[in-house]
Amino acid sequence: MVMDFLLERYTKKEPITQNAMLNVISRKYEQHFPEILSRASECVELVLGLELKEVDCRTLVNKFSLGVEEGSSDEEELPKSGLLMELLGIIFMKGNHTSEEEIWDFLNVLGIHAGKKHSIFGEPRKLITIDLVQKGYLNYRQMPNSDPPGYEFLWGPRAYAETSKMKVLEVLAKIQDTVPSSFPDLYDEALRDQVERAGLRGAARVPIMAEASAPTRAKSYSSSHI
Repeated sequence: MVMDFLLERYTKKEPITQNAMLNVISRKYEQHFPEILSRASECVELVLGLELKEVDCRTLVNKFSLGVEEGSSDEEELPKSGLLMELLGIIFMKGNHTSEEEIWDFLNVLGIHAGKKHSIFGEPRKLITIDLVQKGYLNYRQMPNSDPPGYEFLWGPRAYAETSKMKVLEVLAKIQDTVPSSFPDLYDEALRDQVERAGLRGAARVPIMAEASAPTRAKSYSSSHI
């Protein structure tokens, strides 16, 4: 009930107050309110990537800076970043590619089934095999040498550009109520990914810095010959 209330307030862009939530659960459960709110906000964060924050009043904010919501024509559509991060996590955990069957096994646990319209995510098969593929977050391809033909998922180029293996591992760890380092192999790979990304960023800055310093050197050379 509290989850539904939080999502309704989010889509309508309305503030979230404690009194309003207490009215939802009734005063009879007021003593359990902290635990109820904690569980509801955790579910919303894990499934949708929405984090409950308190400034002047409580509000839900999108925790993941992904562009997966771009192009939505429905202002009240709920974000899909949380689900996408979990899918990327499953792919990472399975060796950076995973079969379609394994993806559906995971989604079924969340109550998301192929061919059955979901109240939040719409038609799931279209979402993961068309929408997220066209937006570049997932790569959906036939598995090599599979007979009968089977399909698998990999990270798409926008997933690599907008998130990282460490961020995805943090989501996986939170689902398991643990820390990223408790998955030593995945943690080591995520660290290597961070180092490689840092190296690429550094390499990209070198030509820019060299180009910027060239006029300075030229100016110094000219000055020394005046």
